[in-house]
Amino acid sequence: MKKLTNLITVVMIALTMLQCKKSDTINPVPDNSVKTAQKHSEEKESHKHDEKEDLKYVSKEVKVTGDVVTPLTLTVDSLKKMKVIELKDFKIVCQTGLTKDSVESTKGVLLTDILEKAKIAQQEHKDRNFYIITRASDDYKATFSWAEFFNSPIGEKAYVVFEQNGRPLKEKGEMIMVSLNDTKTGPRHVKWLKSIEVNRVK
Repeated sequence: MKKLTNLITVVMIALTMLQCKKSDTINPVPDNSVKTAQKHSEEKESHKHDEKEDLKYVSKEVKVTGDVVTPLTLTVDSLKKMKVIELKDFKIVCQTGLTKDSVESTKGVLLTDILEKAKIAQQEHKDRNFYIITRASDDYKATFSWAEFFNSPIGEKAYVVFEQNGRPLKEKGEMIMVSLNDTKTGPRHVKWLKSIEVNRVK
């Protein structure tokens, strides 16, 4: 009787182990390292896709148009012939307060210098009712008033930049616009800058 009891016990243990093994095969425990690798791979592929999409927006020149005496077509080479300013350690901060980009060094030209070269078509000294649209090739826009550029601290730190950390800009377009005296610099940070449009308020 004792032998029979022992035999039944052994059989039950064997069946239990077999069932556990089968369950593990059907529902294996996830390998976190594998999942992490797959996630990183997917993110990398997604990042590649984003970069590829960005390339179609890259602009090689910026046109200054609208109510100006001398329309301009700006390139990196033409900006280098103007008064170039080197900026140190500035941050692009989005509306939520998150720092999107931090740049150790960049070179650019004041937007006011560009507008003075194009010469806004003022009919008289008091003719100041203009607004300026800086437009990207994906149609993102940042708008300024004449007074912001020429009668406030905004104009003292609004730039068209063409170099960051000693290297030319590429995926952001060859030139971008930054307004560094804004409280949050992100909303008026224009990548892939395509045009600077001067308009009279009507």
